[in-house]
Parts: sequence; C-alpha cells; structure tokens
Amino acid sequence: MLFKTIKKQDLFDLYFSDVQCIGPKKVGTNNKGKPIYQFLPFSSFDEINLDYDTTEYSAKTYFLPYKETLSSFNFEDDDWTQEIKYRTRPRVIIGLHPCDINALIKLDKVFEKTLFPNPYYITRRQNTFVVGIDCKKPCDGGFCSSVGSNTVTHGFDLFLTDIGDRYFVKIGSDRAFNALNKIKTSDITKDDNELYLQTRNKFEDAFEKHVRVENLPNLLDIEFESEVWSKWGDKCLSCGTCAMVCPTCYCYGVTEHISMDFNKSDKIKQLYSCNLNDFAKVAGGHNFRPEPATRLKYRYYHQHRGFVESFGQPMCVGCNRCGRICLAGINPSDVISDLQREQKR
Repeated sequence: MLFKTIKKQDLFDLYFSDVQCIGPKKVGTNNKGKPIYQFLPFSSFDEINLDYDTTEYSAKTYFLPYKETLSSFNFEDDDWTQEIKYRTRPRVIIGLHPCDINALIKLDKVFEKTLFPNPYYITRRQNTFVVGIDCKKPCDGGFCSSVGSNTVTHGFDLFLTDIGDRYFVKIGSDRAFNALNKIKTSDITKDDNELYLQTRNKFEDAFEKHVRVENLPNLLDIEFESEVWSKWGDKCLSCGTCAMVCPTCYCYGVTEHISMDFNKSDKIKQLYSCNLNDFAKVAGGHNFRPEPATRLKYRYYHQHRGFVESFGQPMCVGCNRCGRICLAGINPSDVISDLQREQKR
C-alpha cells in the first residue's frame, strides 16, 4: 500500500465532475439538537461535512437498493423477450467511516466472493470509488472496537486520516493512484509518520472495548432458551427499521409484478427484515417464527453465530444504528450484556 499526504483544500480538486459524487450531508437535527447526516449526492464540497459523527442510514442502499427490478419480461403473441439491467454509472462515495467500509467487506463475502456471485451487487461495487475517513470519536452507543471495525486495511480506494491541516492518505487501488496523480500531493516524511501514529493512538484510546463478544457464538448456543429473548422481544414492534439502517443486513424478498394486460412482467427484489411478522411465513399459512422474541433471537443468531460460522467474523460492525433508531429502545449492547449476566447466575 502506498501513502501520501494532501492538504485539505487540495482534496477539493479530487472532485469528479463526470461522475455522481455522494457524501455526508446534513439533512436536519434530532430532538436533542444534534445534526442528522445522510449519504446523499452533492455537487460542491461545501455541501458535505467530513467531520460528521455518524449517518442515520448507512451507504448500503447504494450497493443493495431497498427496491430494484432484477429483470423484465415482455410478451407478444407467442413470443417473449427478457431484459436484465444491472449496469450502473460510475460514482464516488466520500467520507465512509471504518465501520461502514468493514460492512462493505462483509457484503463482499456474501455477494462477490461466493459460489454464486451477484452481478447486480458486483457491478455497483466495482463502479463505486470509495473514499474513507477515520472517526475522531465513537458515535453514540457504538461498539465498533469490540467487533474490530474501528480500523480498516482494505476495501477502499482512498482512506484519509486527519493530521491537522493535511490528510494522511492510504492508497488502496490503482484507480486511486491515478486519481491522485491529477492533484497536488506530497510524499510521506518522518514527521508525517509520527503525527499519523500519534493521531491513531489518540483515536484508539477513545474507542474502548465495552462489549465482550469473544465467546458470543457459544453464549448464544447456551442461552438459546433464555428469558432474555422474551424480555426484549416483548418490546419489539416488529417494524424492521433496524434492518433498514443496518449496513450489513441483506435479507430480501422477490415478487412478480404482472401488468393488467398480461403483456409485461417485472421481477422485483426488495430488502426485507427477519423481524417482520411474515418473514418466516410459508405457503399454506404456517409461520415458523410467530413471536417477536423468536425473530429477535434469530436476528442476533445470524449476526453473531451463523455469520461467524460461515465467515469467521460477526456480521455486526458495532455502529449501533439499530439501537439509536429503535422506537422500543432495544440496544444490542444491552441485549448482549443481559445474556452474559444470565450465564453467570
């Protein structure tokens, strides 16, 4: 990996006029007066804030849209044609924090580095230039350091660390190297390295590990019948909002939409949530998980047990978007802590 430094004002020259640019834009304030940020298209760097704390939604929707048409069928007489669209225009997403880049790496394992690669996801991923930036402090309730997502070593094109009036830049791809050749950069000096290490150490000190997840897969097996699931499941509204804001949840459903004249049919894919009431409902009407507590339990099992078994790491990146957005106040840190206390009894 190559390293450079770039003055903050020179970063603006990296703007790609011929592609869509997306970054953290302020869209309002919450009831505590704190700004709310979302990843949205922008036309000027003045519209975004790279010092933001977190976004309400992740950038997942740019790789896994909430709703997309997989294919269309057109029928005419005794013939039919199929149209498949998974092309996407090149774009740049600027300002992804380590947790969100780690989330993309996990999605890569599911949709790209698998037996049946997903061309829709791969096309969007390959056509997206990712510029990451270090977090200066943990977000509200975040536990990214506990799951190893507060740092990132790959999965990006460029990664920035704020070292004062400059950014320490990690170059993670050939296209990033070519892009930097178009603007003014400087080689790394000894002072730059020392300042970078001091900054990183300061960041590390701020991110304390306050959620123990080392033995969580085994704990989930032991506490499968725990009353903890009912305690939190009884509060769950089964709204599915947690899965929508989560940067790694990828469950989906596919439906057929047929025109009234039967001349056209669209196959629609839509992101779904395992917390929704009908998620485990099958043809014939039987629901394998009718209770919110059971659905909540299996969501945690997927993130911290099943994904670990398949890929050797938890699916959760510790961003706590689900905890902050939950109307019922269900926080993953609290659920995990309750399970750990239950085991000690």
